[in-house]
Amino acid sequence: MASTWTKIITLFRGAAHEAGTAVVDANAMRILDQEVRDAQNALLRARDDLAKIMAQRKMAADKLADKQAKQNEYGNYIREALSRDNRALAQEVAVKLAQIEADVATDSKVIAEYDSSISKLQASSRQAETVISRLKQQIDTVKATESVQRAQAALAAQHAGTGAKLGNALDSLERIKLRQTERAAQLQIAEELNAATGDDMDLHRRLAQAGIVPGEASADSILARFEAQQPRGLTHDPAPQLGQSAGAASKNS
Repeated sequence: MASTWTKIITLFRGAAHEAGTAVVDANAMRILDQEVRDAQNALLRARDDLAKIMAQRKMAADKLADKQAKQNEYGNYIREALSRDNRALAQEVAVKLAQIEADVATDSKVIAEYDSSISKLQASSRQAETVISRLKQQIDTVKATESVQRAQAALAAQHAGTGAKLGNALDSLERIKLRQTERAAQLQIAEELNAATGDDMDLHRRLAQAGIVPGEASADSILARFEAQQPRGLTHDPAPQLGQSAGAASKNS
């Protein structure tokens, strides 16, 4: 049971790690920009600290200069007192001078420490500024590369969609061409059938005219048929006119 819970906890930890990594990867540029801003803010704070230290160093140097001026002044006093054989006065001035010299030594060490700190901070600031500048350049390059890759991906997707659309258009065009080919074949067959029918009719007409095959009956052919049926010994009297028939009838009466 304990082993099962351990594995479940490990599973949750692995899933959390994967989810965190996915979030970090998806927002890598945003995180990088924020890290650069944090570094710039830290550099600004370091420069402020450097300015404060340099101001403190200047104040200490001014105090040291005043003490060194006092040191030279008291030294002159001692020399002047000794030149006048006033050793007691020279001793009194020497006591004050000893204190001033001690302060000068202490202030000199403090100023030396200031100089060391300032030198280190200046070097660190220059190094940080150089790193940030290079990092910005690299970030700009990365952003440009990412933009180009996004554009390439968009073009590839668009090309894929265009390719699919062109494929569909080509299929439609092939179907249209096939229908047109079939229609053209049908029209050609119809024309050939019409031509064959016309040739047959012309041939039948010419055969009929030649008397090889029976043709359409005409008035002349019908009359010729009836004349052929009349006996050859009989003469054919012409049909009496209407007027003559009427006169003959009156005479007979």
